[in-house]
Amino acid sequence: MKRASKKAATDRNFVVALSRGLDVLRAFQPNDGLLGNQEIAARTKLPKPTISRLTYTLTKLGYLTPVPKFEKYQLAPSAMALGYAALANLGVRHLSEPYREEVMRATGGAVAVGGRDRHSMIYFGQSRNGLTLGVQLDVGSRIPIATTAMGRAYIWALPPEERAALLRELRDHYGSRWAKIRDGIERSGETVAKHGFTLSTGDWQDDVAAAGVALRLNDGTGPYAFNCGAPAFRFTEDRLLNDIGPRLVAMVRNIEQALGGIAPQSKKEQSKKTRVGGKVARLAEGIR
Repeated sequence: MKRASKKAATDRNFVVALSRGLDVLRAFQPNDGLLGNQEIAARTKLPKPTISRLTYTLTKLGYLTPVPKFEKYQLAPSAMALGYAALANLGVRHLSEPYREEVMRATGGAVAVGGRDRHSMIYFGQSRNGLTLGVQLDVGSRIPIATTAMGRAYIWALPPEERAALLRELRDHYGSRWAKIRDGIERSGETVAKHGFTLSTGDWQDDVAAAGVALRLNDGTGPYAFNCGAPAFRFTEDRLLNDIGPRLVAMVRNIEQALGGIAPQSKKEQSKKTRVGGKVARLAEGIR
């Protein structure tokens, strides 16, 4: 988890203390259970004395519950209420459920919808059965933007300027691993241009394969992204290209229509979307 940027920290309207407090809450992941100040400090990259003051304050406000026996904390109901309120306001989650269920039954894959959380995509809706994936993901789970079908679909749905800014962040985040990861992102841009969806076959986890499609709405929210994934032996690349991907595209277009349409694109954006090969790769705005 990255600390607030220097630009944000010098912004007169940016409240650093609030940012750090929220970073503490974000440090808790699904299935974590209890976290101590030392673990939270390691995840947030904040000094332990600062973490001690923040956890004390969040406890007093009712967002953390202390467990004195272990000298650790867990999220309190007040913190969880924020998440549930956000989920309740995401109309795409509720409206997409029958569509997701239909594709899940037809393909045997897990179908999820998510949005960006810094360098990750976070699931806020999922349809799966008990046999779908070896790694069981659920609402609240995070997956990398850069190496997953869902994340790559999100990247290529962004306006060019926002995409370039995100790619710069990812370059700094991944360091020496960036060249290989960048190549996968660029290849996914070519797949989007040709087929309307992205693929991830072993890029995130060796035994997981998935297709991803972005959802853009005309109300200014999003973009969001859907994926359909399964063990790689079930979702071969041929099946992803000829069955899973097209089926997911049709599903997302139906959801967009039900939600009131997609965001209009300029002629320049439409022209870029049709390009393939090296020209699509250059949409990365020279991030090397």
